[in-house]
Amino acid sequence: MPTLPPPIKSGGPAGREIEGPWLLDNSAWARRFSLAGNEQAAASLASDLEQSRLVTSLPFMLEAGYSGRDGSEYRQASALLASLPSAEFDQRAQARSLDAQLQLARTGHHRIPPVDLIIAAMADTAGIGVLHYDSHYDLILEQTDLRFESRWLAPRGTI
Repeated sequence: MPTLPPPIKSGGPAGREIEGPWLLDNSAWARRFSLAGNEQAAASLASDLEQSRLVTSLPFMLEAGYSGRDGSEYRQASALLASLPSAEFDQRAQARSLDAQLQLARTGHHRIPPVDLIIAAMADTAGIGVLHYDSHYDLILEQTDLRFESRWLAPRGTI
């Protein structure tokens, strides 16, 4: 299995720096076929794949598999994703995800999907960012002490 790539910076759209690696969330991956009207997001995702800036995880792989429209799409996506590095859901990330859920419960926001909490905790403990299209990650950053770079696949509401 490939190892996690080191943090990098590269020129992004409109001169914005894109750092990586990025832990994938299914909210971004599932929209890869919906980017026809958003060339910038499509090019950015393609570049991330080509430059090995994307990282998978078991929770992501399970969600991506669940989202497959048929067996053929499942096999094709699984083969591509298996070539990417994978982050481990270790004991530290497990503890961080439970603690984050407790922090969210104190403010009444504990109903965030567990997979989002797990991916956020994994990004926090690995020191990497999350590529997503999901406002839950903004809420996690606002309401917990988890720290990771949050990157929307495209501006909210555009795909």
